[in-house]
Order: sequence, then C-alpha cells, then structure tokens
Amino acid sequence: MTGPSPVRVAPSGDTGTGGGFRPRRVLAALAAGGVAAASAAYVYAVDPHDGSAPMPTCPTRLVTGLDCPACGGLRAAHDLLHGDLAGAVGHNLFLPLAALVLAVPVSASLLAWLRGRDRPLPRPLVAALVVAAVVFVIVRNLPGSPLAAG
Repeated sequence: MTGPSPVRVAPSGDTGTGGGFRPRRVLAALAAGGVAAASAAYVYAVDPHDGSAPMPTCPTRLVTGLDCPACGGLRAAHDLLHGDLAGAVGHNLFLPLAALVLAVPVSASLLAWLRGRDRPLPRPLVAALVVAAVVFVIVRNLPGSPLAAG
C-alpha cells in the first residue's frame, strides 16, 4: 500500500521538494530588496556631497583618520544613481569595480539560495577581493595618492 509521500521540511523551514523557489526565502529576498531600494532612493534624493546632509560618518576614518575601502561610497553611489560614472569612480574606484566583478556570481548564488541550495561565492574570488581591498586601502592612504576619497 502506497500513500502520499510525507512533506519534507527544508533546513530553512520551507516546505516543498524539487528545484522551485522557497517561499520564505523569496519573502526574505523581497524584504532585503525593499530595504536596498529604499536605501538607494534615500542616497538618490539626499546629496552626500553636501556636508550638512544627514549621512553616517565612516567609523574607520573617525577612529584612525584613514580611508577604508568604502570611504567615498555614498558619494559614488549618489553619482552612479545620477548617471555620473566618472564622478563615482573619482570618489571610490574600488566599489564600482567590485560591484561589476560580483554581479554575476552574487546573482547566481542568490538564485540558488532561493531554490533552497547553497552556492557560496568561489573562495578564490573572495580571496582576490579581500587582497584587492587591502591593497586599495594601502595605496589610497599614501600621501598624495590620487585614489584618496574625494
């Protein structure tokens, strides 16, 4: 006698089998996308170039006086959202390049995660980005460096 198969619960608590999207993961991704969209709308509307704009201060710069890999990132994001690629690269060369390098692998990992599979970013890619970030921080903090946060 065969009956219906029992419903299996995925480790995330989602039900279902096969390669379809997992409802809880989709909701989590939609929530994260909503937060990202709201953040982008804020950075688009509020100009971080204006010193009086309500923007956070970089904790690394505040404590050490050094530019971190993300320093200038809000100004770069504002410029990118307004279509000014040259301005964005002038504020932070590392972030736009890292975003280009990560776009496809992160998208593939996200789609796999939505389907209930883990597909972490390749370790060599992560290691290369960490090394690039460290080198970028060192070079941008040298006296007279053209890579200093502008």
